[in-house]
Amino acid sequence: MSEPGPVDVAPGRPSAGQSMAQTLAEAAARRDRSRNVGALRRLTPYLRAHWRRAMAATFFLLLSTGATLGMSGAIRLVVDHLTDPGLDPATVDRRFLVVGAVALTLAFSTAFRFYSVTSLGERVIADLRKQTYGHILTLDPAFFLQTRTGEVLSRLTTDISIVESLIATSISVALRNFLTFVGALILLVIVSPSLTGMVLLIFPFVIAPLILFGRRVRRLTASAQDRFAEAVGSAGESLDALETVQAFGRERAAADGFGSAVENAFGAQMRRITMRAIMTAAVIVLVFGGVVVVFWLGVRAGLRGDISWGALFQFAFLSVMAAGSVGALGETWGDVQKAAGAMERVGELLDARPGVAAPPNPVALPTPPRGELAFENVTFAYPGRPDLPALQDFSLAVRPGERVALVGPSGGGKSTVFRLLLRFYDPQTGRVSVDGVDVRDADPVEVRARMALVAQDSPLFSGTAVENVRFGRADAGEAEVRAAVRAAQAEGFLAALPEGLSTQVGDRARTLSGGQRQRLAIARALIRQAPILLLDEATSALDAENEHLVQRALDEAMKGHTTLVIAHRLATVLKADRIVVMDQGRVVEEGTHADLVARSGLYARLAALQFEAA
Repeated sequence: MSEPGPVDVAPGRPSAGQSMAQTLAEAAARRDRSRNVGALRRLTPYLRAHWRRAMAATFFLLLSTGATLGMSGAIRLVVDHLTDPGLDPATVDRRFLVVGAVALTLAFSTAFRFYSVTSLGERVIADLRKQTYGHILTLDPAFFLQTRTGEVLSRLTTDISIVESLIATSISVALRNFLTFVGALILLVIVSPSLTGMVLLIFPFVIAPLILFGRRVRRLTASAQDRFAEAVGSAGESLDALETVQAFGRERAAADGFGSAVENAFGAQMRRITMRAIMTAAVIVLVFGGVVVVFWLGVRAGLRGDISWGALFQFAFLSVMAAGSVGALGETWGDVQKAAGAMERVGELLDARPGVAAPPNPVALPTPPRGELAFENVTFAYPGRPDLPALQDFSLAVRPGERVALVGPSGGGKSTVFRLLLRFYDPQTGRVSVDGVDVRDADPVEVRARMALVAQDSPLFSGTAVENVRFGRADAGEAEVRAAVRAAQAEGFLAALPEGLSTQVGDRARTLSGGQRQRLAIARALIRQAPILLLDEATSALDAENEHLVQRALDEAMKGHTTLVIAHRLATVLKADRIVVMDQGRVVEEGTHADLVARSGLYARLAALQFEAA
């Protein structure tokens, strides 16, 4: 019987029996099957929330498009009258003033369009980032057992950046070109229906490459994004365990592994770029080849007098404009597909629902809190390991204020007890209750608020020492912080730091020793002032002298609190009111140290091994 490591499960591991490659391949397959432009509809609520910005962006988009199309009419006005007999230079000046006014309108409307569209895009992406990250924080450990952290971070950063590029830039270009194409087509019909008919004959030949190559580009885009996510995940795992990598001399292997992942991503990107370049070239050749043919026919019509030279110039101007718009649409279509794929990946995060959540009408825990805990015939197996239960028909009752130690061989289910109490998971059968309330009927946030955890390797965060302590309770005053630091025997080493409690402790507090980090974690738990203390090998990183000091501090802190202690070193639990011995997910013995030693059972054997070795 085995169970995962300490309570602080490192997120981002595939479930048991499933390789990382399988996890990524299955995720890629899901995306390939469902990726479509419709995924971008997810952005509608964000746009609706900022409808004023969207209206302004739409207005200036229409104005700049109208000014662009109006330029063709202004040019026709000048050209049509250049050959008039007795043309007054003042009249020419006025007509060129019209051209200048249209150009000025185009310049200002384009600038405001850029500002309004870009600011709208940045606002939408900021909201999307905040909501996505906030949602990720609600997901339970079961999600991270099947999706590694590097993949989640790739979606939160790279994929949202791709969507940002679309919203802030590409979508504006695409809409402008679409409106320009539609407007130019309408004006072309008005100027010369016959020549416009020729243009429309070319249109299917332009659309064909977009359809034929578009699907291929979409698949290659998905492949490129998946390969990049794999590279990021590979790098993240190595950096998280950098000291281990260096200790085993595996720097070159890690670098080669990341390099291989990067090369795979580069190869996928090059295939996508090549296919998109071919698509763009095909569209441009077909579009501008057709324009040349149509313009040649137009010149011949002008020589016959069937069309004025001004109208011909306007037709040519509009044709080039329409052709350029179609060509640009071909390019931006690739961006739209790429963003759609990225948005679908982000959508997978937003669609993920925690298996553990507050019920629709949560039951309030009684106040004041009593600190009473109970497990009643609990059986639990981790996701992906249904045939290997970590707890089997497990029952335990802890009275308010009682100190209970959980001991036993590794993999006996001790840390699982903590996970169920904190409601990171729900048992398959049985009941876990806090102060008489089944934790499944309560809000997980309220349940966790009654507990303070010190794990075997409690993660700390970048920032100052005082910020790490206040992580336990954000509204704690300075006197409370110092009292918690003093109780955790951390006052001495913190006072020796350059800026004391205000000293920056670095990424994950790696500038501190293991024992110093553990004492800071204990201070963080103590300041929480929770009625229930959960200590998972809380003194394991301390030397003998500091362990004695911290144990004395914990003894004082445990007064009046219900305490569950996981310990492999039995010397740390001799003062417990009750020792519960666990093996293979069951309670096999229970009593005081003296009682259990006298029974000559599992505890006695463990005690003999440890104390004789000492």
